[in-house]
Amino acid sequence: MKKFLSIALSVAGLSSAMGLAIGPAWAGEQEPAQKRQYYVEDIKSTMKKHVLATANEDGVFHMRDDKTGELLTLRFVEIHNPVRQIGTDIYFACTDFHVVGEPDKLYDLDFWMNDKTGELKVYESKVHKEPRNSLLYGWYKQPRYTFVNDEIEYLY
Repeated sequence: MKKFLSIALSVAGLSSAMGLAIGPAWAGEQEPAQKRQYYVEDIKSTMKKHVLATANEDGVFHMRDDKTGELLTLRFVEIHNPVRQIGTDIYFACTDFHVVGEPDKLYDLDFWMNDKTGELKVYESKVHKEPRNSLLYGWYKQPRYTFVNDEIEYLY
């Protein structure tokens, strides 16, 4: 044991004298980056920033309907609870927007976020539910898809 310790100290002393560092394999290198964890407040804040940045000066939010191609003219209503994390690096929020001038005509829009740019940002959005009118019930939201194990499954 004394012989091992003496060799180790000699190597360490020689390394120090030569300006070399002894330590873990990553010493002197950047340690692996730790994945940042985001919380409900972060996801909701990112959504609010996205809506503000995307809406015009009158608060009108434009989005192209991914199915019909129609340019939607909407106003933000609310973010649904709960927002959530999907897998290790995707965050999700479901929201309601109403058609400008028609507050009962609601769209349910879904937004996916990640931090691949260094900060949490929306990278995809879809119309989850579209407004339909019923003589009996008035306006309601008709789903286009559902989720099965966090994967989209289209209904029609």
